[in-house]
Amino acid sequence: MTVDVLRRPALADRRARLAVAVLFFTNGALFANLLPRYPQIKADLGIGNAAYGLAVAAFPAGAITAGLAAGILVRRFGSARVAVGGTLLTGVGILAAGLADSVVVFAAALFLAGAMDAFTDVAQNAHGLRVQRRYGRSIINSFHAIWSIGAVTGGSMAAAAIALGVARGPHLLFSAVVFSVAACVALRHCLPGPESEAEPAAEKRAEPAAQTGAEDCAPSPLRAPAAGLRTGWVLAALVLIATAGTLVEDAGMSWATLYLSDSLHATAALAASGYVALVGAQFVGRIVGDRLVDRFGQRAVARSGALIAAVGMGLALAVPTVPGTVLGFAAAGFGVATLVPAAMHEADELPGLKPGSGLTLVSWLMRLGFLLSPPVVGLVADATSLRVGLLVVPLAGVLVLLCAGVLRPRRS
Repeated sequence: MTVDVLRRPALADRRARLAVAVLFFTNGALFANLLPRYPQIKADLGIGNAAYGLAVAAFPAGAITAGLAAGILVRRFGSARVAVGGTLLTGVGILAAGLADSVVVFAAALFLAGAMDAFTDVAQNAHGLRVQRRYGRSIINSFHAIWSIGAVTGGSMAAAAIALGVARGPHLLFSAVVFSVAACVALRHCLPGPESEAEPAAEKRAEPAAQTGAEDCAPSPLRAPAAGLRTGWVLAALVLIATAGTLVEDAGMSWATLYLSDSLHATAALAASGYVALVGAQFVGRIVGDRLVDRFGQRAVARSGALIAAVGMGLALAVPTVPGTVLGFAAAGFGVATLVPAAMHEADELPGLKPGSGLTLVSWLMRLGFLLSPPVVGLVADATSLRVGLLVVPLAGVLVLLCAGVLRPRRS
């Protein structure tokens, strides 16, 4: 174990933790300012559910297209700079999407925002894991909790702007400028130096093997393929777990406001509360997530959360009311709170992969959920109803129950 793990975090490390928290906050707040505007944009563009689903799928499509380049950029320019640069360009894309006068421009702007968000997502998580290794204990869930605070803040800003009759242009311009400035200030306090902080963790994982004797550590032509196959299966399961989390998040981002306003006839301001409830409960789950994981293990926490999400949203869809639906989205958000951080952390610790490779792959592949979910839900909604399309949320909970066995159990 290294001295950095044992010592009390230095002032620079605490400042870096705060800086990473600001980056997560701005990332959550930027896009959340656009989401409650979706019903207005959909109405102004005069498009149906299927076309709308395809258009908003441009955001994850951009993320998937650009996602694998994030690791290259991080190694070339550093995770902090990539995170901030991605934040600035995400703000530009979101502003352009809000001002779009055609579905093509709307989709193109979301494609740009999604690509830049992918860079920011990988980079801020990579920098957060650097800080976590300096602390020597789990703090990654707290960063994702701050993201949820940012999302609640952004969604509340948008709801207030709608209630006050503020036009989309001034509202989204203000949001982009404020959060871009905050990200630039945070950059000054991020960790300096190259992206080499993963080495101590790798060394620490290797210590038990080194203590078992030289013969156990010797390369084996029989063991290597088996170990590689197991790593591949675990990585695939982690991707499914993270994707399930993103499916639930997308349901809140893309469809909660529409479902509450169109299907349940809630007011525009009240309809925004579905997404706010989801990310607000997600924040609570992430605040307590690190302690729950330390006490019960990541596996038990994920399974319990999946059950809460499946049952809570399932009941909300079975008995559709505005209060019940808001509570259902809250249950879903709380239930999946730790899934994406858990999958990223487990992937970053997988043996046999270069530092950061597992994190990049999970972050990239989980966005398939964001890509596939909007058009699939839109097609189902046009064929049946949006209520049926939102069954994707309880189904995501079932998927986690099936895959959670790859996560770490409680430590003895």
